[in-house]
Amino acid sequence: MKAVFSDEEFEKKLSEAEKAAWLSFKSVCAHFLGNKKAENYEDLVGNMVKCFRVIGCNMPLKLHVFDSHLNFYPQTLGAISDEHGERNHQDISMFEKHFSGR
Repeated sequence: MKAVFSDEEFEKKLSEAEKAAWLSFKSVCAHFLGNKKAENYEDLVGNMVKCFRVIGCNMPLKLHVFDSHLNFYPQTLGAISDEHGERNHQDISMFEKHFSGR
């Protein structure tokens, strides 16, 4: 991911809508998924979801859970333990199994 984040040529190949989605994703990574959660994190995630819809991306269950439970994530999300992160993946996997095929 770091290589793509710093690749200036990547952004030049995107359409305007794709670029908006990419920049909103980068913003969420920098200001929500890192070690410090921005005060406007709900707006950042909401904008990212909106931009992804514009380019025709369906919201996968993982993103829906993420978007619907923003308050669950701690202020220092980037500093959570591997054990906690693994538990989060297991919880989402359970949701996916429950809702698969619906």
